[in-house]
Amino acid sequence: MKKKIAIFLGLLFIANISYAELKIGVINMNAVLEKTPQMEKVKKRFDQKFGSRGKMLEAQQKDLQSMEEKMTKDASIMSDTEKRNMAKDFQNKVRDFKKSQQEFNEDINANRNEELGKLQRGIVEVAGGIAKEEDYDLLLLSDVVIYKKETFDITTRVVKKLSTMTE
Repeated sequence: MKKKIAIFLGLLFIANISYAELKIGVINMNAVLEKTPQMEKVKKRFDQKFGSRGKMLEAQQKDLQSMEEKMTKDASIMSDTEKRNMAKDFQNKVRDFKKSQQEFNEDINANRNEELGKLQRGIVEVAGGIAKEEDYDLLLLSDVVIYKKETFDITTRVVKKLSTMTE
């Protein structure tokens, strides 16, 4: 990506296009994602969708810790059979907990990727609209720009436009 940008800019200079004629904009995608109201809505949806499962997993984890403490504390007064049974029960619960936790993490990751993808497509669409309205020749993400003057940064304009939109 950086090579393509460098080649493109090099070709522009070779073709004698002067800097004054080229209008460039830069967008900080992370800043847009942090400041946009749409991201707040995504966070609320996440809390609604995954909050109860997360609390359930936390409760399971506390139960496992309590069970482990009980096994350690009561080990001296338990018979070997009780110790084996409790250890086996504990291992089964740990296995179930890890499986539930892994499924939870996979669900969160899949949902986050889907939501962020939608949001980023919307941001790109809004930025493209601004570029057309304001006659920009080139828009870049700040991730691929080493240095820029603040006059090139259109992040705040993108955030303002997104703030006026409804999902």
